[in-house]
Amino acid sequence: MNSTGESLDQVAPAAGIRPANLIWVVLAVSVMVGAIMSRDDWFLNFIHVFAGILWTGIDLFMGFVIGPIMRILDPASRRAMVTRLMPRMIFIMPTLAIVTTTAGWYLADWRGYFDLDYPEFGWVVAALVIVTILTLQGLGFLLPLNLRVYLEIRSETPDMDRVGRWMRYYVWCVASQGVLQIAIIVIMARFVTGL
Repeated sequence: MNSTGESLDQVAPAAGIRPANLIWVVLAVSVMVGAIMSRDDWFLNFIHVFAGILWTGIDLFMGFVIGPIMRILDPASRRAMVTRLMPRMIFIMPTLAIVTTTAGWYLADWRGYFDLDYPEFGWVVAALVIVTILTLQGLGFLLPLNLRVYLEIRSETPDMDRVGRWMRYYVWCVASQGVLQIAIIVIMARFVTGL
């Protein structure tokens, strides 16, 4: 309820999953593909860094700011927030993950990082391991969980205890992604300053 006595769902109806958001996904992927096809190192690096900043920033914000807030919200407020947040996250996060990692792969190839000898190649292996974990978590766990939470919340009689459990898993996974992304930033800083 808000100060006027209306429930949160009466104040602003929750948006559904809008297939029109695929336009932004196609646009982002198209810009990345254009940069790859142009073989413009600066442009692809810009896309890689920009998408990586957004991916990392959103993960850290979700895991360490939104997550703790969600845990203390009453069920109605949590439902209102999730029904507005999840439809956006379903499109944003996989797109950022795919653009960041694909652009990074091409940059590593163009710059000869896959041809390095040990011990320098160890940095490449570390980056690939972290990116693999991040991608598997994101596409294999977080995306399906986002959909499950969203569909449960949108049902006529949502099981908020189940949603609460799922959201705890979600927050812990996003927080672990934030930690892994800090680790990848350390590795990327090593690449930039020279192996």
